[in-house]
Amino acid sequence: MKAVGLTRHGAPDVLHLVELPEPHAGAGEVRIRVRAAAVNPVDAIIRSGSFAGMEADEAHPIIPGMDVSGTIDEIGPDQPDGFDLAVGDAAIGFVVPSGAHGGYSEYIVLPAQSVTRMPSTVSFAEGASFLSNALTAEITLEALALGSGSTLAVTGAAGAVGGYLVELGAGRGLVVIADAAEEDEPLVRGFGATWVVRRGTDFVSDVLDATGGRGADALADAAILTDAVLPAVRDSGQVAFYLPTPVVPDRGITPFHSYVMRSATRHDAIESLARKVEQGVVSTRVTHVYPAVEAAAAHERLQRGKLRGRLILEF
Repeated sequence: MKAVGLTRHGAPDVLHLVELPEPHAGAGEVRIRVRAAAVNPVDAIIRSGSFAGMEADEAHPIIPGMDVSGTIDEIGPDQPDGFDLAVGDAAIGFVVPSGAHGGYSEYIVLPAQSVTRMPSTVSFAEGASFLSNALTAEITLEALALGSGSTLAVTGAAGAVGGYLVELGAGRGLVVIADAAEEDEPLVRGFGATWVVRRGTDFVSDVLDATGGRGADALADAAILTDAVLPAVRDSGQVAFYLPTPVVPDRGITPFHSYVMRSATRHDAIESLARKVEQGVVSTRVTHVYPAVEAAAAHERLQRGKLRGRLILEF
């Protein structure tokens, strides 16, 4: 099968077409004929060689890609209870990339628990655009376990994970205080933010103003600002980080690291998010679609930043 990968780490131009053996579904697995795969920041980290334990060479190509959509074309035996997909069904899947196992492939074999029916309201490109980011936001909100009416501050609210934190947080009845540049304010308000504060040096003071000086009950640091934003959290509040960080908050603040790979087989959450997309409760965001052979161009665009949606590779 054809895939897009790398045999050495480096700039976007290391990405190229490779030939790999076709995988086949084993027990509890399904195979998807991939139609679309999202380009995520993690893919660029893998490509650059900064992802621990993933070393590329000529004999061992690495295939990036965490989000896929396509058509189920093979189903292995011993499927989990409640499995209701059939060959020919449109599906989306969450991929934990490892070596030559990645979403930038014509075929991908996944645990059935990592796959669900694609929302009937979206295209393959849209179907591949949301799952890893929305799932990251969902597991963050589950861990925070905030009650309706609690305040959640979100950094990077116009970005991929931040936007879903706002959207899903508002759906839980939270008072969401989101940061945004002036040009992104309509977008972030559209996600459901109660308050929009300016991105930058005044974030902490603006959050304190919005909460009457108390601070937010919790903060989700999607912009990876770490200790700079901790003063925006109330005493004994919570903060979610998205990269490992040595920050140890004081004032009784509880930190945790939100790592979506651990939730790759959370079928309940994956299925719930797909149905929320179908119902129009959760949005999909596609900025541009590239043929798979233009993956290097997609990564170059990713590096330039300022994206307000996902870049997609079509197979």
